[in-house]
Amino acid sequence: MRLCCPCHFGIESVLSFEIKKLGGENLSVSDGRITFDGSANTVARANIRLATAERVLIELGSFTAKSFGELFDGVRALPFEDFIGKTDAFPVKGHSLKSALHSVPDCQSIIKKAAVERLKSVYHIERFEESDPRVQISFNILKDVVSVYLDTSGEGLHKRGYRKTSNDAPIKETLAAGIVDLARVRGGSTVVDPMCGSGTFLIESAYKALGIAPGLKRRFAAESWRCFDSSIWRAEREAAAGDVRENGFKAFGFDADDFAVKLSRSNCASAGVGERIRVERRDIAGFVPISGAITICNPPYGERMMELREAEELYKKMGDVLRPSKDNPCYIITPHDDFERLFGKKADKKRKLYNGMIKCQLYMYYL
Repeated sequence: MRLCCPCHFGIESVLSFEIKKLGGENLSVSDGRITFDGSANTVARANIRLATAERVLIELGSFTAKSFGELFDGVRALPFEDFIGKTDAFPVKGHSLKSALHSVPDCQSIIKKAAVERLKSVYHIERFEESDPRVQISFNILKDVVSVYLDTSGEGLHKRGYRKTSNDAPIKETLAAGIVDLARVRGGSTVVDPMCGSGTFLIESAYKALGIAPGLKRRFAAESWRCFDSSIWRAEREAAAGDVRENGFKAFGFDADDFAVKLSRSNCASAGVGERIRVERRDIAGFVPISGAITICNPPYGERMMELREAEELYKKMGDVLRPSKDNPCYIITPHDDFERLFGKKADKKRKLYNGMIKCQLYMYYL
């Protein structure tokens, strides 16, 4: 099968390494997505183990279409019957950009009709009851090139299951995992987040260091598909559970807000890593660097949580207390274009990332 994993812009290289590690072949990397070859086992393994992918899609095919007729014919030629049974539900969703076929509702209708006609010709029935299981058809039309997928994940892979509630400005789990990887968190690492919020960086660091597959405790849409043997999912979960390792990892989280401290503690416990992480109430002004620790944080953004001037004062204070060095590297994500001046030190490296729709920079201090 040809598979596709969307990801946050800027962490394609991290996801590529993950996919190669789990056995994906013939990788093709583009902005915000990676396609690769894999088997049914790969589908299960990718959903359970990938930390930075947004979801795992089966790519049914791609073709050019500038008219509804071309769209219908292209979709009707795709092998939906390999995955969709007589009674399965198969809703359609997607988007179109810079294409002649710009009406998404019309495209949805045409693709649904074409899929129905294809399945009618295979199953020789006129009506589909569309009961469970649900096999979600997704499409992407970019510059008149139509790509049609089946979504094996269901809910996005960032929904690990440990974050029942969050604070006002949470960072997405998949983006946090990408930053943790870029920060070179390993088995013996110590990680600190001086403004931990809901604890996402702390938890994703623990998962990375301890070899805990992020999807180990959740379910995926394709587990109920008749085309996948349930033994595949069971075997991949058992293999992932067997890869969890004991080592010297530990983490510390601090926040000035009582609610954030309680929330982080609750989320860490829910994630199963509470014993590895200590969270305390502490203002950034009272922060003292921990020798040999990697600092990772997502400080408040002026346009969302406080006045810009207050945010800038915070960045200055961070520069005074974090004091990054080779022994105490720091990785800070923020959208503020003048962060380095306010922080008081030029980053050793920067990487453009998107936190939701907000264009940010990851400022990396490690020399």
